[in-house]
Amino acid sequence: MEAQKNNPLHGKTLEMILTYLVEYYGWDELGSRININSFTSNPSVKSSLTFLRKTPWARQKVEALYLKTIR
Repeated sequence: MEAQKNNPLHGKTLEMILTYLVEYYGWDELGSRININSFTSNPSVKSSLTFLRKTPWARQKVEALYLKTIR
């Protein structure tokens, strides 16, 4: 537990992060900030989560945007 004390992602699920970003930016803005097809073409949380869980580089971009947004 001590190692996670300063990690802002600790305790946050990918679904929580994505939902926050969609509420904050909306799908259009999110798709322009991170060019991922599941954000730009018929976007949904479910399809985006499926893609992000299988694609580490995309997940890193989403997590980085989240960290930038909450600061």
